[in-house]
Amino acid sequence: MEAALAELERVQTEILPRISKLEQTILSVDDDDVSSSAAVPASTPHTTIRDTEARLSNILRSNGVNDFQFKKVPSDYYDWPLESRRDVLAAACIHHLCKSIVLVNTQAQSSVVDCSDRNNSKYYVVVVQYTARFNAEAVKNFLYTLNNGKIPKKKFNCKKLFTE
Repeated sequence: MEAALAELERVQTEILPRISKLEQTILSVDDDDVSSSAAVPASTPHTTIRDTEARLSNILRSNGVNDFQFKKVPSDYYDWPLESRRDVLAAACIHHLCKSIVLVNTQAQSSVVDCSDRNNSKYYVVVVQYTARFNAEAVKNFLYTLNNGKIPKKKFNCKKLFTE
């Protein structure tokens, strides 16, 4: 279990700079207008936390979400039972807790190599309640509908790449 956790932490640490680089190519961010707590485990370097938090804050604000906050949690947070996570986040119940799943579309056409077309992307992030089951078929149907049926369902085969 500890080896798997260490491997997950290593992968997360490698992914953060890649996400930051991707976001920087899309967004222009002013880091000086953010002053809240961290959005990632306490073991992440402060500058990465601040940069990531600033980018996420700007994305949320630019999409009309103004009531949000980031919570700093210990690095072993994901080892905790759901009830303890609920308590530290001050959630109403465990059903309010969610996880993010990064999906890769393994059947995307060879011309689809990134996320430049949000309707037909190589990668997607899906947010799922911890107490619910991830449904890949529902994601496939959603993407098919999102594209008005112009892309065949067989071109959407999303596999979990990463879960947080």
